[in-house]
Amino acid sequence: MTDPHAIQPSELDQLPDRDPEETAEWQASLDAVAKAAGPHRAAYLMRRTLERAEGNGIALPKLLETDYVNTIPTATEPGVPGDEAMESRITAWNRWNAAAMVTRGAKHGVGGHIATFASAAWLYETGFNHFFKGKEADGSGDQLYIQGHASPGIYARAFLDGRLTEQQLDNFRQEAGGNGLPSYPHPRRLPWLWEFPTVSMGLGPLSAIYQARFNRYLTARGIKDVSDSHVWAFLGDGEMDEPESTAALALASREGLDNLTFVINCNLQRLDGPVRANFKIVQELEAQFRGAGWNVVKTLWGTAWDELFQLDTTGALVRRLREVPDAQVQTYQTRDAAYIRADFFGKDPALVEMAKLLSDDKILECFHLSRGGHESRKVYAAYKSALDHKGGPTVILAQTVKGFTLGAGFASKNANHQMKKLTVDEFKTMRDLLELPISDAQFTDGQVPYGHPGADSPEVRYLQERRAALGGPAPARRVHALAPLPTPAEKAFASFDKGSGTQNVATTMAFVRLIKDLVRDKETGKRWVPIVPDEARTFGMESLFPSLGIYSPKGQTYEPVDRDQLMYYKEAKNGQILNEGITEAGSMADFIAASTAYSTHGEAMIPFYIFYSMFGWQRTADQMWQLGDQLGRGFLVGATAGRTTLTGEGLQHADGHSPVIAATNPAALSYDPAFAYEVAAIVKDGLRRMYGEAAPGEDQNVFYYLTVYNEPMPQPAKPSAPGIDEGIVKGLYRFNTAESAGLSPVANAPRIQLLGSGTAIHWALKAQRLLAEEWGVAADVWSATSWTELRRDALAADAALLQGEERVPYVRQALHGAEGPVLAVSDYMRQVPDQIAQWVDQDYSSLGADGFGLSDTREAARRHFGVDAESIVVAALAQLARRGEVKATAVKEAREKYGL
Repeated sequence: MTDPHAIQPSELDQLPDRDPEETAEWQASLDAVAKAAGPHRAAYLMRRTLERAEGNGIALPKLLETDYVNTIPTATEPGVPGDEAMESRITAWNRWNAAAMVTRGAKHGVGGHIATFASAAWLYETGFNHFFKGKEADGSGDQLYIQGHASPGIYARAFLDGRLTEQQLDNFRQEAGGNGLPSYPHPRRLPWLWEFPTVSMGLGPLSAIYQARFNRYLTARGIKDVSDSHVWAFLGDGEMDEPESTAALALASREGLDNLTFVINCNLQRLDGPVRANFKIVQELEAQFRGAGWNVVKTLWGTAWDELFQLDTTGALVRRLREVPDAQVQTYQTRDAAYIRADFFGKDPALVEMAKLLSDDKILECFHLSRGGHESRKVYAAYKSALDHKGGPTVILAQTVKGFTLGAGFASKNANHQMKKLTVDEFKTMRDLLELPISDAQFTDGQVPYGHPGADSPEVRYLQERRAALGGPAPARRVHALAPLPTPAEKAFASFDKGSGTQNVATTMAFVRLIKDLVRDKETGKRWVPIVPDEARTFGMESLFPSLGIYSPKGQTYEPVDRDQLMYYKEAKNGQILNEGITEAGSMADFIAASTAYSTHGEAMIPFYIFYSMFGWQRTADQMWQLGDQLGRGFLVGATAGRTTLTGEGLQHADGHSPVIAATNPAALSYDPAFAYEVAAIVKDGLRRMYGEAAPGEDQNVFYYLTVYNEPMPQPAKPSAPGIDEGIVKGLYRFNTAESAGLSPVANAPRIQLLGSGTAIHWALKAQRLLAEEWGVAADVWSATSWTELRRDALAADAALLQGEERVPYVRQALHGAEGPVLAVSDYMRQVPDQIAQWVDQDYSSLGADGFGLSDTREAARRHFGVDAESIVVAALAQLARRGEVKATAVKEAREKYGL
């Protein structure tokens, strides 16, 4: 079998050998070393030669894997510039309180995770003591993406620092009373502490990369210099299985994001067992990150191993460490010295001789306790190396023991992720190990006590002094007292009020035109962040390329093929557009970073992310929840929306349900505008609410989802009736009546109310005419801009009623007095308009595009789903026939007339 790590013959055979004799001499030298000193020595010399070549600027393929040893030798480690004994005591208190918090919470059945922080404690404590910059200097500091399962340790440190009380620790995972702590980092639940939600697996690392990239974007565009901010992402080795965890590694290296460090806690365990039972996760991750262009620092072994490596004159120890699979390493953690002597050292004669020089205690110290991630000196060296590295991101692979210091019942046990508590005896053993001054008498009624050395203790003073030197507490989230952004000139919005006349305009085009006007605004234009996943031309946004530029840290190093055209492809270092390629997940990560810049950096940015509606909520809805949790603000725009407006693309492009998914997100204000002036009114109100003067009681921490359509249609003028803008924002207004439409129905004609959203309103308007001209029925047409907002208002009214407050839902107010039944229709499944059914007093029915999409013409697709104008007529007649207002035979006649 061909070695996948070797340089394949074909790669070099294509180059002529100018001096075969010299080549043969080099090969013979290598053969001689391998024969005399062994293959390990030959490999060592080759690696040193490759390092020298790289240092001299000679381009050679880089090794993807190195030996299973520390990248930074002990002899070159810098000293930790602090009181290591003091830091050890601080860490001991935090270990104790993290375990106590979860154990005490277990009595209430709320659970929690103990083992993760136990393994990662030094990874966090070293950063808090020496590296993580706070926000009290420039308001940005560093951005910390904390591994969610480690949150008890972060709470424990905040308790020691005086930022949390004992009562709050006792309310871990008990938030309903208003004084609890969320299970994981949730900014919406604890907005003064947490900046970034991370526990939705894989989204933390993805977001961290795009946050680091957005920091560069802000600096390059002159919005704010945040070049001193560093992004730290703490991850689990099991989490790296998620595709999102590694999806953007190439972006980070391609754009040279040396303001980014991943710290992967390699405790070799995931929830059910080993991460790579038969393999080595550290080696796999090293190859993956090196291949993507990252700087890799491995921190695997503690100082106890130094003696063993000094004894390894043949390389046998290094070879053995590399071949032992991770699951066996975990087994060594739980077995005695005799087992380790036989299974680890007994596989090689050289190791057998080495083991004779080692005591049982030394073997157990190395294999049970001594890991690089458990020593502040090793971690400090790795972090400093990461910050010193320039030109690209760094990943630190730190090996730890899951459940470290929690006792033999926890350490490296497969089940420890699900183990939620320690016994009193286990706590006493832990106390003795950590040398904490907690007496047996403090364990009252079998309850483990919290530990605190005192608010004025040397430990607390040291902790606070270190944080003050680094710029204040961390993690911390700040909401800056930002002045409301000035409202853009009314002209940008009012230009849509007069309609498009005889010209057909898609609402997608109307939205893009509105944005083109808004980005020209002198006050707020620079704050818009257009985000698009390589589909700008689909949405007619290519006209923004030359005027705004596409952000690229390298600018434009080539002459674009369309340079002589008006709308040429322009990249720039200060470009405003984020064109992400074909990555909806990456685009959403962009959006999240931009939408929370008001807090992260004290700069209000206005992102809009435009995408195929089918590829938004369906594909990345988890990130929309992350966005809501992180309190983001901005505009999501689902273009080419609906199930029947892009039918040539087929089933997978046909969106019939994104408003349903959007309706599940409490932070999303979902709109399905029909006309250009509605788009303008919604965007105007969104700017007011999110960035301007919000009304009393309005939550600013929301985001808007607008569905817009690629179907060119005549855009009518805004009706002149009062309250139109209010109706647009609240979700419903009467667009016209049969009389105002000039249809002049006969006296006492049967009447029906047609509610339509998005492109469906055009079918309703045609049906209105057919009903009047061919069936003598008067229909009023209503534009339902947001079924979801109507439902939320009605739910709020119902809740108020239970509190004794009389409120009438807006949808009931709007339809009050409207004659006849109500028929609702949209380009989505019936579940979308049916959201309001229970609050409509009139007889209610709906039409929708339920089922899978299909490829055909728009007309054929609408006929297939039964939502075209003729289908609406038949459904309207059926409703009226049930009420006895038209003849029952009219329904059959209409079906036959229209060929349904």
